[in-house]
Amino acid sequence: MNMLPGLGDKYNLEIEIISKTRDAYRSAEYLATGLPAAPALMLADEILVQGRPISEESLDLAIRHHLA
Repeated sequence: MNMLPGLGDKYNLEIEIISKTRDAYRSAEYLATGLPAAPALMLADEILVQGRPISEESLDLAIRHHLA
């Protein structure tokens, strides 16, 4: 997601990208974290999208809503 660094800079947000193998996402250890299966995008504790793309405009709107 090339848009993440730009939006992180725009809103002064820390961006954390977690990338693992498919097997790692299916492991008991990962499932125990409560994080969503990839691909997914979270903002704070809210899952914005899982298993499908999100537009930059939709992500920008979600960030602005979260910061309001």
